[in-house]
Amino acid sequence: MSPGVPTALDRPHFIGIGGAGMSGIAKILAQRGAKVTGSDSRDSATAEALRAQGVVVHIGHDVAHLAEDTTAVVVSSAIRADNPELAAARARGLLVVHRSDALASLMHGLRPVAVAGTHGKTTTTSMLAVALSSLGLDPSYAIGGDLDAPGSNAHQGEGEHFIAEADESDRSFHKYAPEVAVILNVELDHHANYASMEEVYHSFEAFAKKIVPGGTLVINADQSGAIELTRRVRALSSLKVITYGEAQSADVPIHKVTPQGLTSEITVLLDGEAVTFAISVPGRHYAHNAVAALAAGLAMGVPASDMAAALRSYTGVKRRLQLTGEAAGVQVIDSYAHHPTEMAADLEAMRSAVGDSRIIVLFQPHLFSRTQEMGSEMGQALALADASMVLDIYAAREDPVPGISSALIIDAARAAGADVTYGESKDTATERIAAMAKPGDLVLTMGAGDISDLGPRILTALDSDPR
Repeated sequence: MSPGVPTALDRPHFIGIGGAGMSGIAKILAQRGAKVTGSDSRDSATAEALRAQGVVVHIGHDVAHLAEDTTAVVVSSAIRADNPELAAARARGLLVVHRSDALASLMHGLRPVAVAGTHGKTTTTSMLAVALSSLGLDPSYAIGGDLDAPGSNAHQGEGEHFIAEADESDRSFHKYAPEVAVILNVELDHHANYASMEEVYHSFEAFAKKIVPGGTLVINADQSGAIELTRRVRALSSLKVITYGEAQSADVPIHKVTPQGLTSEITVLLDGEAVTFAISVPGRHYAHNAVAALAAGLAMGVPASDMAAALRSYTGVKRRLQLTGEAAGVQVIDSYAHHPTEMAADLEAMRSAVGDSRIIVLFQPHLFSRTQEMGSEMGQALALADASMVLDIYAAREDPVPGISSALIIDAARAAGADVTYGESKDTATERIAAMAKPGDLVLTMGAGDISDLGPRILTALDSDPR
C-alpha cells in the first residue's frame, strides 16, 4: 500500500533539510511523488542523497529559495523565528508545518509504531525497521540516523507499518497516535523544555495516552523512570502493556547477555522457552534495545523466532559506535553519546569489547543548557576512559550562557581521577589525540555535534606519524 502525498505537502520547502529528522520526511515525500525543495546551512552527504531523489537542495538561507509554487514550509524546533526563509513564508501567508506534524501526516492510513525514550530511540527504531524489512514486510520508516545497510534514514515501503522515532525533546511525540509504542527509558534531559522530572513524566504519560485503543505499550522493566511511568499508565484500561528487561517480573525477561567482541549474544525467555540470537553491536544497552525491538515485533504479531532471526541482519546505525577506520594499529570509533547515561553506557560497552586496551575519548559537549545541568555527570562518565580530551561546547540552536564552558566537565572529570585535557581547537585536538594513541588503543570521537568529522582527520594524522 502506498499512501499519497498530503495535499498541503504537495510542494513543500524544508528549512534545515539536512537534519536527520527533516531529511527523512523529505525523502519519503519525494518517494511519494511530491515536488520537494529545501535549504541547509552547509552541503553534506545527506544533501547529495536528497538530490539523488530529485529534491532541490540550496546551501545557505535566502528568501529566493522559496519557489513561487511552494505550498508549505516545514521547520523543526531548531529553526529560529528570524530565519529569512521562515520570515518570508509567514509574510506570504504560506502554511508553516512543524516537522512532527509532517511526520504524523505521513503515518495516516498506515499502522504506526513509535519508539520513544531519552536514549536509544534511533538504534531501536533501526533494529525494528531492518528486522521487519528482512522478513519481507517492507515497512515505511523515518529514523534519526542513517542505517549502515541500506544506508538511508527513511524509506517509503509497500507494507502496512510505519516505524518512526518519536522525539520527546520538544514534546512533538504527542502528535502521533501509534498502534504500538516503545518507551526505552525516562530521564531528565532537554533542560530548555523540561524544568523537572515531574514534567518529563507528564509528557511521557501524554504520549502513552495517544496510543490507539487496544494498542500496546512496550516498556523497560529495569530503568527507574520507566518503572515509575509504567505504574502511572497501568490504569489506562484500553492499553496493553508489555515489559522487557532483566527484572524477573518482566513479560519478556532477558536471561543472559554475552559479549563477543564487537557483537553480543542475547537469550530471552518466552513462555519458559529460551530464545537466543546475536546482534552486530556491543554493549548491554544495545542488547536491551534489541529486546525492546523483539517485544515490539511480538506486539505486531510477528513470531518470536522470526524476529530473533531477523535481528541478526541489523548491522548498526551511523554514529552509534560505528567504526570510522583503523590506522597505525589504532581503531577510531564514532559515538553519538552526549548525555551522561549514554556516555557511560558506550564506554562500558567498549570496555567489555576491548578488554585491557586503552580507550581514549575526544569529547564535544552538546548544548550549553545540557552542560550547565549535567557537566559534572559528563565528567564522571569520562572517568571511565583511560584518557580524554574535551572540546568547546557545540552550541547548535543555543546562544552561549555566561560562565558555562567545557571547563565544568574537565574539572569534574579531574575530581573523579580522570586523565583529561582541554582541546583548544579541532586542529590541535586531532594532532594531540593521534600523538597520544599507540597500537592497540581505541579512540572514541564522542558527541552529538560535528565531532564525527574529526575521526577521518585523526586517521590521517595517525597514518602520517613517522613512528
